[in-house]
Amino acid sequence: MGNFAVSLKRLVEKVSLEVIYTPRDLDKISVEIAEVNRPGLFLAGYYDYFDKLRLQIMGLAEMNFLAGLTPEKRRERLDRLFRQQPPAVILCRNEELEPFPEMQELAKQHEVALLRSNETTCTMMGSLISVLNLELAPRITRHGVLVEVYGEGILILGDSGIGKSELAIELVKRGHRLVADDAVELRKVSSRQIMGTAPENIRHFIELRGIGIVNVARVFGVGAVKVSESLDLVVQLEAWDPTKNYQRTGLESEYYDILGVNIPSTIIPVSPGRNLAVVLETAAINNRQKKMGYNAAKELLIRLGLNDTMD
Repeated sequence: MGNFAVSLKRLVEKVSLEVIYTPRDLDKISVEIAEVNRPGLFLAGYYDYFDKLRLQIMGLAEMNFLAGLTPEKRRERLDRLFRQQPPAVILCRNEELEPFPEMQELAKQHEVALLRSNETTCTMMGSLISVLNLELAPRITRHGVLVEVYGEGILILGDSGIGKSELAIELVKRGHRLVADDAVELRKVSSRQIMGTAPENIRHFIELRGIGIVNVARVFGVGAVKVSESLDLVVQLEAWDPTKNYQRTGLESEYYDILGVNIPSTIIPVSPGRNLAVVLETAAINNRQKKMGYNAAKELLIRLGLNDTMD
């Protein structure tokens, strides 16, 4: 997580925070870890295990606790907090809670951004953690195409010239959506989920040999593109090899490792006359059925009385 950082400016835009004070431009203040903290224990006098790299979120409990202290004690506790110089202190419920005057003074003194939100503390924490997990997630870039087909995120891999972009355009024409072409940025947002997107500078563009660069959003409409998509299936295209045994039943599950997450995978051979768009649509539906607990190959074996051979 520490390999990446997100600017406070992006967080302010993503979760609609209001700036009370900032010591410098928000795009020059970075957040490096996804965890956030409510500093109740710290304000109460327990100073061990305090991570000053976390965003500090103060809600009703913290503010009411501070309101019950004498002005001198409150200033002392707040001074200890701002002295740690966290990336920002965020005050929630701004319709109910007003920052104490010394909070702005100490924020300026210790050069700590002071923000506020109208959201409840729990809602704000959930929104921030969700955004931080995505922005700070470990990531890699793969050469391929990412499309959404029937709600399934499919990463299409294969050698250059195999027809990945042409397949993507055919799927878009059939009502599906393009996420990324050529360079796909894959982020590990949890131990079981990979999110894919396109670098901003090439988002919604696709290269078709013989035609050139096409802006899919302009040509087919904004309904034909998507900014990001969870990865559900990896499809590897390769030239048909008559000596190779390809998957025929679907009984054996194959997986593709991305950042330690195993994603269901299949190899689709490419040959003249094959309608790859229909094949990929079928693969998407079949993958969804498997996630829902249904496997057509297993049902066929049961109907044929061969299910004992699976044990």
